[in-house]
Amino acid sequence: MTDLAHPQRRPLWQKLAAGFALLIAALVLVVIFFPWDVLREPINRYVSEKTGRKFEITRRLDVDLGLRTATVHFDGIEFANPTWARDPYLVKAERAEFDIRIWPLIGGKVILPRLVLASPLVGLQMEKDGHRTWALGDASSPPSSGGGQTPTIGLVQVDGGAIDFLAAHLGVDLHVDLTYDTERGDMPLAYAIKGRYQGQPLTAKGRTGDVLQLTAAGRPPFPLEIEAAAGQTRLKASGTVAELDGLDGIDAKFDIRGQSLGALYPLLGIALPQTSPYALSGDLRKRGTRWEAVGMKGRLGLSDIAGDMSFDQAGSVPQLAGELRSRVMDMDDLGPLIGLPPTERSAKAVEGVAPPPTLSKAARPTNAKVLPTAPLDFERLRAMNADVKYSAERIRNVRDVPLDSGSVHVKLTDGVLALEPLELGVGGGKLAGGIRIDATQNPADIRASLELRGMQLNRLIPKVETMRSSFSTLQGRVNLSGRGNSVASWLGNASGDVAALTGRGRFSNLLLEFMGLDGAEVIKFLLSGDNNVVLRCAAVAFDVNKGVMVGRSLTFDTDDTVFTVTGQANLGAETLDFVIRPQPKDVSILSLRTPLVVGGTFGSPKAGVQAAPLAGRGLAALALGAINPLLALAATIETGPGEDADCQAVLADAAKPTAGGAAAAGAKRARTARP
Repeated sequence: MTDLAHPQRRPLWQKLAAGFALLIAALVLVVIFFPWDVLREPINRYVSEKTGRKFEITRRLDVDLGLRTATVHFDGIEFANPTWARDPYLVKAERAEFDIRIWPLIGGKVILPRLVLASPLVGLQMEKDGHRTWALGDASSPPSSGGGQTPTIGLVQVDGGAIDFLAAHLGVDLHVDLTYDTERGDMPLAYAIKGRYQGQPLTAKGRTGDVLQLTAAGRPPFPLEIEAAAGQTRLKASGTVAELDGLDGIDAKFDIRGQSLGALYPLLGIALPQTSPYALSGDLRKRGTRWEAVGMKGRLGLSDIAGDMSFDQAGSVPQLAGELRSRVMDMDDLGPLIGLPPTERSAKAVEGVAPPPTLSKAARPTNAKVLPTAPLDFERLRAMNADVKYSAERIRNVRDVPLDSGSVHVKLTDGVLALEPLELGVGGGKLAGGIRIDATQNPADIRASLELRGMQLNRLIPKVETMRSSFSTLQGRVNLSGRGNSVASWLGNASGDVAALTGRGRFSNLLLEFMGLDGAEVIKFLLSGDNNVVLRCAAVAFDVNKGVMVGRSLTFDTDDTVFTVTGQANLGAETLDFVIRPQPKDVSILSLRTPLVVGGTFGSPKAGVQAAPLAGRGLAALALGAINPLLALAATIETGPGEDADCQAVLADAAKPTAGGAAAAGAKRARTARP
């Protein structure tokens, strides 16, 4: 009876636990049934005061609270931009829904794992001083802070609307229209972009998935297609993207074409050289700061090109690296690399690219410079570092330059460009060495040191019919250094040494007789056919002093005739001033042998004979002919005063530059460019 009348009392801890549970249950009920909309006006006032711009939830507010995340629903939202912005609203939408992390708010961090906007109008603007319209906080915050706290946003979903983005200091002013249609399959969101990017007109269109990832959210990458045009550059790409913020996790196929790879510098920040029109395709990847173009193939003007490239932006100076190759490289495509416009053939070689301006030989003024005068953009050499290898199995369309193949290793470090080793197959031989350009100086310090080995003389001048049966092996070198911002200005100021020499071989006798104006020998060979004579030796060597090439050893010696040359070529003025003196070694009649003069300019050379000696022979023939016509032949008889040249001394003089002076100093500096 006692136990029934007086039940056992519960322990205190059980009473406290029960009370706490009731309190939690009450709080849950309050949260579930709390009329969140009553906070709409206070929130509007609070956010407006804290940011210095109008914020308004226009119709209704609702919140679903969780332990770590709250889901906020806005029925109508208007969030104004700062007064300095062009667009009135940062965001204006019919509805907005977003998840927000609760605990990071204690530390002042705004993390939105998911954001959904219905028909939004978004106005984004970035200023040169660092202020951004999407930075939350007091608009008077210093520029170094970006104007306030920038929220971290994960997934974004929209069903249409428009976005404006302005960064005038970067030359960017873009407008994006968005449309949503479920009939588009897994890429229902379409976009159309127009405006300007890096100061160039830009248009783009494409499709993407219904959910975009601004930052990593632990979800698979979303699909993306784009077709864009900026200036004369065209891009098509399709693939997936893991993050829009920083364009990370890209895996896509791409096709890009344009008038010049150099035009990509203002668009992408990659300092590529000026080229002929191009079309390239391949696989594009991006992980972190590293871009990769893998399995690349296409055309560069009339040349094919393939290989792999990477561009890493991790360091203070971006790094470009890779290997490129061509099965066939066309000579017409080399012109833009040294400041020449592309030829008409090269300009029209790529389908779908408007031909760039060209300058045909027919249109070139007769007094035009031959050496390229266009300033080379050395400023770009300071924009990045590079380590790129290129090789061409065969070189075609060589015309006057008998190139066979080529390879070069391009190294760019802190504004200093080195082409080393540089190897070109020339006329059955090889031109090898290095070129160094120091773009940290203005004008640029340019040094070239090249050696010519084993070039076949009959391939050096293939268009001359009488040279085809000639043969000899040519050796030589080029050591030049100077300053300049174009090929013409560099050569016009360069100093150093240039030489080419050859030993025994065979040469066309008919060509020699024409050069020596030996009428009887020409008639004989025209009747009996061309023959070869023995080439004993030949040497062409110049001391170059500030653009003036002065002949040091200019000799061409055969069993028939020895030719000695004196004079100079001015690389700055592009003028020629040479006298060629033929001295025959045989006796001949009908000979009007007299010194030959080569003058004029590089673009319009002129050749002739010295008037005085020829006039003397002509007057003698005229006087003797008045006495007896047969005696007139006496004035054309050549007694053959020529003697064999001392070939050993000739070749030694050509091989040894003049000691001392600007030429020797320039050659010594140039040799530092050789690997």
